[in-house]
Amino acid sequence: MTEWYYADGQDRQGPLMAEDLRQRFQRGEISLTTLVWREGFSQWKPLSETVEELQLQNLTSASSNLGSGFDLRGDYTAIDNGTAPLPGTGGGTRSPYDAPTAVSGYGSAVVSGGEVVYAGFWRRYAAYFLDSFLVGIINFPVSLVFNGIGAVSDNSVVMGVMYLLGILAGFAVGIAYYAWFHSSRGGATLGKMAVGIKVVRSDGERLTFMRAFGRYWGFVLSGLTLLIGFIMAAFTERKQALHDMLCDTVVVDRWAFTEHAEFQERGMGTVTVIILVLNGIMLLGVIALLVFAGIAASSMS
Repeated sequence: MTEWYYADGQDRQGPLMAEDLRQRFQRGEISLTTLVWREGFSQWKPLSETVEELQLQNLTSASSNLGSGFDLRGDYTAIDNGTAPLPGTGGGTRSPYDAPTAVSGYGSAVVSGGEVVYAGFWRRYAAYFLDSFLVGIINFPVSLVFNGIGAVSDNSVVMGVMYLLGILAGFAVGIAYYAWFHSSRGGATLGKMAVGIKVVRSDGERLTFMRAFGRYWGFVLSGLTLLIGFIMAAFTERKQALHDMLCDTVVVDRWAFTEHAEFQERGMGTVTVIILVLNGIMLLGVIALLVFAGIAASSMS
């Protein structure tokens, strides 16, 4: 279904279905001089140019505005020559002539004062599980290269050095992955994007690279506390883990701190549930293998 928008002063109204637009025309809320837009239009047009498309021929407006005295020819000229107001100009007002664009919670301007949905423990765990899998895929060939060099050297010292370099390279990959994504415009790793969450400052602002770098080491510290640092996210007021508290960060729904806070998801979400189910299946598989290995070992002794 085609979605329509119309200009009301400096405000843009919509999206509306064609039938809604016809009803507003009949009620006199819009006139034939009202500027409208739909996908496929290169610019805003007066409603009079869409009479046939919207089937307005047999409709009578509650108030005829064709002779209202409003001369919009200057506006139409501005649209044609590219001098119509642009977003962010004219004292911060938004031009109704700007075609609507797709919205996304990632990278949007910070809007304070709205409701914030903090990401729960399981949603964060699902994102971490997916991220760990992706980082592991990257680290596998890196580790293979260093350990391979050590193996072919046939020298215990070289093997030890290569093993150590492999570990350091793994840390470097992890730091680069998490610090870069968390400080990016979207504030989310690939795993967080999949489950619809992001990392921001407590006021909704984007993380700097150095703060994201420090948060990674805080993440390591959370793991060294017998995982208590991670579990804290399930009980703290804003669902912060230890590394969040240390770095003044929060993990929130991707629509938090945006002008579309109403889009925030309170539950885990379908993707999170699927990831958790897959994780559970893998865990059961590992347990089954260990049990089978134990039984096999005991039968051989």
